[in-house]
Amino acid sequence: MDFGEPKIFLIYFSLAKTSLNLHPEKDYKRMIKITLPDGSVKEYASGVTAMDIAKSISEGLARKVLAANINGEVWDATRPLEKDANLKLLTWDDADGKSTFWHSSAHLLAEAVEAIYPGVKFWVGPPIENGFYYDMDLGSHTITEESLAQLEEKMGELAKQNNIYLRKPISKSDAINYFTQKGDEYKLDLLSGLQDGEITFYTQGNFTDLCRGPHIPSTGSIKAIKLTNIAGAYWKGDEKNKQLTRIYGVTFPNQKELDAHLAMLEEAKKRDHRKLGKELGIFTMDDDVGQGLPLWLPNGTVIIEELEKLAKKSELDAGYKRVVTPHIAKESMYLTSGHLPYYADSMFPPMELDGTKYYLRAMNCPHHHKVFGTGQKSYKDLPYRIAEYGTCYRYEQSGELFGLMRVRCLHMNDAHIYCSREQFPDEFRAVNELYLKYFKIFGIEKYVMRLSLHDPEKLGQKYINEPQLWLETEELVRNVLIESNIPFVEVKGEGAFYGPKIDVQIWSAIGREFTLATNQVDFAQGKRFNLTYTNQQNEPETPLIIHRAPLGTHERFIGFLLEHYGGKFPAWLAPVQVKILPISDKFMEYANSVLQTLKKADIRAEIDDRHEKIGRKIRDNELMKVPYMLVLGEKEMVGNVVSVRKQGKGDLGALSLDEFVNQLKEEISTRSSE
Repeated sequence: MDFGEPKIFLIYFSLAKTSLNLHPEKDYKRMIKITLPDGSVKEYASGVTAMDIAKSISEGLARKVLAANINGEVWDATRPLEKDANLKLLTWDDADGKSTFWHSSAHLLAEAVEAIYPGVKFWVGPPIENGFYYDMDLGSHTITEESLAQLEEKMGELAKQNNIYLRKPISKSDAINYFTQKGDEYKLDLLSGLQDGEITFYTQGNFTDLCRGPHIPSTGSIKAIKLTNIAGAYWKGDEKNKQLTRIYGVTFPNQKELDAHLAMLEEAKKRDHRKLGKELGIFTMDDDVGQGLPLWLPNGTVIIEELEKLAKKSELDAGYKRVVTPHIAKESMYLTSGHLPYYADSMFPPMELDGTKYYLRAMNCPHHHKVFGTGQKSYKDLPYRIAEYGTCYRYEQSGELFGLMRVRCLHMNDAHIYCSREQFPDEFRAVNELYLKYFKIFGIEKYVMRLSLHDPEKLGQKYINEPQLWLETEELVRNVLIESNIPFVEVKGEGAFYGPKIDVQIWSAIGREFTLATNQVDFAQGKRFNLTYTNQQNEPETPLIIHRAPLGTHERFIGFLLEHYGGKFPAWLAPVQVKILPISDKFMEYANSVLQTLKKADIRAEIDDRHEKIGRKIRDNELMKVPYMLVLGEKEMVGNVVSVRKQGKGDLGALSLDEFVNQLKEEISTRSSE
């Protein structure tokens, strides 16, 4: 067709674009499909960013966006998209949104440090559970607790500049040149493990850092800042290396949320399990024993035994059989299981005897597989459930050890279920129901199951190379969670090497998040150990294996409970359930008769026979968080009664001893948290 003059052609083309509703700036770009969380699909020109998409939905939404989940990975909201993608916009209400916010805040801290203390060298600055930190070599500079206020002020000043976080891919040679000129051996060390194509710099304001990201769009979102602590941290977590300075901080999008967080931290200090553990005689650490190796004192041992009673009764009712296995095993068993080399860095080094290497066990499962492997099994023997309070030893880095939360010796409420594929949904559901039962007993109201999946790009490296089995097993677990109506989130790349797992996240009474335990599915170990049962067709078949530990380890769970209860354990779990307080020595005979009655009823009781006034005895035992106190004087002895005081409720009046014993036994037997 002849359109005549060029001007006429341009008019025609312009009209054509209008009639087709095309955007002029996208005419020459390929269109890509973006799938949103609600399943809707929208088309955009390649090069569009998550922020552009947010703005196309709502300007208000765009102001809240911190980052984006693109096909399971967290990206900068300003990073261009070049192909079809699943998109979830991340805000402060998303865990990944918070993490990105705090990662960006760590960079802001580094910029402030560099502005005030030139020449400082930086190692790593990751987000953590509640905030962030940055490790740095201060050289000739010194930063004290008093310096933090100055750094906070500088961070606030830099944040107000609203500088963008600019991502720039860079070649390894250029990155090496940059940090060589700065004389920064720490970043050069990080670069040694990276290759071309996986190196990026991020710049905001006057600060540039080696970082894979992601980051928030700009510093202006950081409105409230608090630097909380200074500590020492060995480079790479190795005590043989130089000690760096670690600055901790936390930031929020507004001051109100920061104030609430700081109030929670003050309460958390009072409930710190290390502080309460010492005050209440629960556990201790000793340098001669070794780092991360707690010694359980008599009071702590009572709590352990009560938790074991609960678990053993629950497991007996659920059809588990108990086993006991050794604390060490030959190297060959861990090679068979695959834990070597996947897990070697977390295991204590081997002991060599008569040319054979032995390892302290870091996990119970290989031992349990050997138990299942004894004797022939048929489908009639399944599900085969075995449980053990097994002691494990893991070589956590010294810089990661933390009270009872990260230790090197742990006592695990472990069990393994061997079942057929058809039995799996019911067995997996029953395990989850056991978790829910425990949550109710301990007053855990907020929880979520984190379904940890594999990363397809790391098959054969971090994960067993069985792509189809991964997908099938993950779908099995997902379906059980959906059918059970249990709240869960999915996380890519956090599965166990032999299968998907559930990490159980719980929140304490003051809102602190803890990882309690795991519930893992294993489709690989059965084959590795040649575990089989004879199915109904009289053919050998490999069972699916469920690894579960609903109470986790004594160490982590008791650490959680100390903080959750603030040391005020319910009566059934308290080391001392009743303290008997005679007003004077002339009532000691009556006190002893009360003590004997309580002991016959299996109630843990003690007499406070100190020569102190009764008011002092009451105050001291309140501080020791004893659930009940029985005050004994002339009136009580003559009337053969006891005056009862309850932790947190004060004086309950006088009761006959039998009445008190019956009420307390009911409270203990039902494991009441009142």
